[in-house]
Amino acid sequence: MERQFRGTPRRKPQSADMIFGTRAVIEAIRAGKEIDRLFIQKGLNNELTKELVDTAIEFRLPISKVPVEKLNRITRKNHQGAIAYLSAVSYQSLDNIISRCYEQGKDPFILILDRVTDVRNFGAICRTAECAGVDAIVIPSKGAAQINPDAVKTSAGALNIIPVCRQDYLKDTITYLQESGVAVVAATEKTDNSYSDIDYNQPIAVLMGSEEDGVSPEYLKRSDLKAKIPILGKIESLNVSVAAGIILYEAVRQKGL
Repeated sequence: MERQFRGTPRRKPQSADMIFGTRAVIEAIRAGKEIDRLFIQKGLNNELTKELVDTAIEFRLPISKVPVEKLNRITRKNHQGAIAYLSAVSYQSLDNIISRCYEQGKDPFILILDRVTDVRNFGAICRTAECAGVDAIVIPSKGAAQINPDAVKTSAGALNIIPVCRQDYLKDTITYLQESGVAVVAATEKTDNSYSDIDYNQPIAVLMGSEEDGVSPEYLKRSDLKAKIPILGKIESLNVSVAAGIILYEAVRQKGL
């Protein structure tokens, strides 16, 4: 399942999804706008840029320091070294979701996406996850597909329903889930265990890897279980959204949902 799919180029976000200008970005953050990505020009040390960085840190937003050339490619307008993309969803707390599941007497059913960057793949996975009754989708703060209108459209509106949790460090998230009694199952070809031999009838988190190289080695080591989807043809891998669907619906079958 490694090298599951080589993503197609992303379409540039529409201008309605983007805010530029240092003061405008600061005010958007303080107004509670959900920021998906924040690009700040490398080497800027003026007071307003420092205020933006401090504000982003205060609100725990991921920051990417980039060359001015990248910002100029995004917009020809006066960006002042700062561009932010708005998220199409409101992120939710994983702690609250896990607690709510247990309070309701149900086993948490979580999907973790490690560096799934293709918007269409991401949207398709979210659609399947919502149909399969997944309680939440977990993505990293950096290295994830942008949640923009294209993602929402590809998800057939599922992103308006299923909770999405953005975590700073998936390593810590895996540990938190395990300490909360949730078994983490990593999808990988680096195992002899078939996906259908895994016991999903328990608190479970399915971990899917990137389109390029699958689940990160560090996360594989930390996972409780590893699951392989057999490949019988000559092509060595599956599209990540297809692979996610196979495993999620095996869990559905076992849980009798």
